[in-house]
Amino acid sequence: MALNSILVNVTGHETRLALLESGQVVEVYVERRKNASLAGNIYKGKVLRILPGMRSAFVDIGLEKAAFLYVTDIRTDIVEDYALMFEDDTFSGLDFLQSKRHEFQIEELLHEGQDILVQVSKNPMGSKGARVTSYVTLPGRYVVLMPDLEHIGLSRRIEDEQERTRLREIVEGIRPKNFGLIVRTASEGASREDLQKDLDFLMSLWESVLKKNDKAGSPALIHGDLDLVLRSVRDLMGSGVDEMVIDSERKYLEVKNFVQNYFPKLLDKIGLYDGNEPLFESYGIEADIARALGRRIWLKSGGYIVIDQTEAMSVIDVNTGKYVGKQDLEDTILRTNLEALKEIAYQIRLRNLGGIIIIDFIDMELMDNRQKVFCALQDAMKKDRTKSTISQITELGLIQMTRKRVRESLVRTLLEPCPYCEGRGTVKSVITLCYEIFRKTERLAKHGLKRIVITAHPQVAEILLDEERQRLEEIENAYGMKVTINENPALHREIYEINAL
Repeated sequence: MALNSILVNVTGHETRLALLESGQVVEVYVERRKNASLAGNIYKGKVLRILPGMRSAFVDIGLEKAAFLYVTDIRTDIVEDYALMFEDDTFSGLDFLQSKRHEFQIEELLHEGQDILVQVSKNPMGSKGARVTSYVTLPGRYVVLMPDLEHIGLSRRIEDEQERTRLREIVEGIRPKNFGLIVRTASEGASREDLQKDLDFLMSLWESVLKKNDKAGSPALIHGDLDLVLRSVRDLMGSGVDEMVIDSERKYLEVKNFVQNYFPKLLDKIGLYDGNEPLFESYGIEADIARALGRRIWLKSGGYIVIDQTEAMSVIDVNTGKYVGKQDLEDTILRTNLEALKEIAYQIRLRNLGGIIIIDFIDMELMDNRQKVFCALQDAMKKDRTKSTISQITELGLIQMTRKRVRESLVRTLLEPCPYCEGRGTVKSVITLCYEIFRKTERLAKHGLKRIVITAHPQVAEILLDEERQRLEEIENAYGMKVTINENPALHREIYEINAL
């Protein structure tokens, strides 16, 4: 197997894609028919409601929930980060964005009932609708087209200055008037002909968008972005990826045709999986996904980390566990923290954790050791294409960082809150349930009832008949009543029934 690969598992209801670097899974994408990604889609929307206090508006784009449009995403200013929709690139030259925003009032720019062309910059997440911008961008393999913006930008990941100069000269020569271009990472080494062909396609696509927008009513989908697999060909199949392996012949042929028409240089990298064992099982992807859904991750030394996601943030805790070290305590703590941060950086990317992330490292007394951990975490996060900001470690060993939230995390994509504990992650203990039953039984006994039947989960019933039998007998004797305990394994452990006969 090639070191850097994209593995694609296709079934009738979902597509799963795994990005491997040096043979290790670093990113997992899941797209299902019912909730396919909307990022990049262009809609003709209708303004539903203006929210002056929030400097924003709700826009109907034909989805279940109205989209959210912030004032700075309306075409009087510039959106801060075009990289939201293109996770593989971090763009430079963002000084073309206005450093001092004009304090426009939202009601000066929009009115309710107005039609507006918008593009989804963030997918709906949880209870929130999609976020949209009126600054439409069209990504190709080599360049991103920005209508009505006079700007040229280059991906920061193109580091060679000579290559940057070459590419800038090419795009300056081919850039249409009143259009901006951002040169993507995949352009490194591309010819003028490659970039021109990419640009011609995007220009024809933009003309098609304008024509459809003129004819369509609102709300309406004007342009849908590519599906997960074709997007990955466009966005992820850079020079660092050696192959894409697909386990569906139908999808393989579709991708081959797409690549033949638009990116013929990639043809040799597209392969059809013909193994007997399922693709993801063959390469150990299923085990990695299962591990990424767990709460506790063990380290080779015997230490472990715990990852919890909440509505507001993700919290990661580092523990020494079974690791006792070979030297002094400070050395043991430092070694555990350094080992943990590598796994943390990996898990953040694999799980696609976004928003605020708090990491609770084990307390270190020496300032030098804290700085070592901070710098090592920064280095470990450099492999992540998604933008993140890391704050200095505190005296308590805490690091606060933020990471762009572009799509739902792997946990929120594949799991849902437990219907029994309602997302708490805990349930009432058996003893707590027994004492609840005693209190309710005594309340009924005070009304003169002489026989009560309690039906409970076997674990609860066992404690009632064994460890807490004496307390049960005390209640029977005190009120002159008979209590019968029945087991029902079909009941959830927190559910029980108390019936009077």
